Amino acid sequence: MPAGGPAAAEGEDTGGGVRAALGGLTTRGRSFVAAGVAAAVCAYVLGQSDLLRVGLLLAVLPLVCVAVLYRTRYRVAGSRRLSPSRVPAGSEARVHLRMDNVSRLPTGLLMLQDHVPYVLGPRPRFVLDRVEAGGRREVSYRVRSDLRGRYPLGPLQLRLNDPFGMCELTRSFSAFDTLTVIPRTESLPPVRLTGEASGHGDGRQRSLALAGDDDIIPRSYRHGDDLRRVHWRSTARYGELMVRREEQPQRARCTVLLDTRSIAYEGVGPDSAFEWAVSGAASSLVHMLERGYAVRLLTDTGSSMPGEGADGFAGSTQESADSAGLMMDTLAVVDHSDGEGLSPAYDVLRGGGEGLLVAFFGDLDEEQAALVARMRQRSGAAVAFVLDSETWVTGGAAAGEVEDRLRQLREAGWTAFAVSPGSSLPALWEQAGAQRGDSTGIGTNGNTGGWS
Repeated sequence: MPAGGPAAAEGEDTGGGVRAALGGLTTRGRSFVAAGVAAAVCAYVLGQSDLLRVGLLLAVLPLVCVAVLYRTRYRVAGSRRLSPSRVPAGSEARVHLRMDNVSRLPTGLLMLQDHVPYVLGPRPRFVLDRVEAGGRREVSYRVRSDLRGRYPLGPLQLRLNDPFGMCELTRSFSAFDTLTVIPRTESLPPVRLTGEASGHGDGRQRSLALAGDDDIIPRSYRHGDDLRRVHWRSTARYGELMVRREEQPQRARCTVLLDTRSIAYEGVGPDSAFEWAVSGAASSLVHMLERGYAVRLLTDTGSSMPGEGADGFAGSTQESADSAGLMMDTLAVVDHSDGEGLSPAYDVLRGGGEGLLVAFFGDLDEEQAALVARMRQRSGAAVAFVLDSETWVTGGAAAGEVEDRLRQLREAGWTAFAVSPGSSLPALWEQAGAQRGDSTGIGTNGNTGGWS
């Protein structure tokens, strides 16, 4: 039962063959067998052949029902389809179940049950009326989770009844599906920050775009190319029209850094500081990808997503869509790390040319704050959201030590904010753009690049 697909998966009997089938006799079936045996004994004692026939009929009928139901155990197929298979936390997904009777005999009453984790809601159960030969029945139910993660759905269980209600068998389908609950994302306002060149050229914070770009070497003429771009020397060499590369578009880069250290956060649950940071990272990724940036996700452990492509950044449009899904799937299951410092992430950023750096930090001591300050030297513009544990636990204002850390980051060139419970990321995002614009004197029509 693959997610999103209608293909049927054949059932597997959970019992142990005939013995399990006999164990599926209902109260009615067992009563018929007991009555048949009693009638047969009385017929033998009393010498009544007619009573013996009645006894045999009563005893054999449930056994015949068992045999018929047992022989049709692989003739019912089921499928599951998720819509959608990836859903933000707090949103609903619908699960569609379909049962197909692929045998030549109609079924009796069916009870359908799907196994779902308790965080997704109660276990769904459905009662299906008689399904004709070759017929199908479709039902659906909704699931919802406020906690991100990957949740298995299945196996699907089916209880089969014969038309007389003599026997009931439980069938379990082996296939599972997975529902991915990704972090909540918020729509961020378009703002501009300094730190990258705009348009075309060789700005150090931009990388070569991968989709629709000209090759570095001359290439064959294509219909619609400007004849002024013909490279005559290559044309003479290859014997066909070749066009040259005049100017190569560049793609702005953005790195989203997520601090996952367990020692940097306190509290758990949807309203914890760590979940705010994860949601903020997801919102930033989606926003920058929508703005045409080549984006990557980096954690304090030094691991990055997508990890391949243009120096680890999401590349062309199609690659960006795939990479966005990969990064959101990563954030759906990201958990606290055992690391004590941000050195692995700093080592990844030492290569430079990172473009815009958006970071979400937990608690920062003096040593880690100094390390974060040095990260600014490897990027064009840098924005930090610092989530202090004490502030989130007490719900008060940022302590003096936190302000000292923020001042240290700002002196190094960061646009840094202390995030308190209930803070709005879109508001902080817009405030970051206003602060950077004021500090550099850039108007709304400025040409100094940045983030948007």
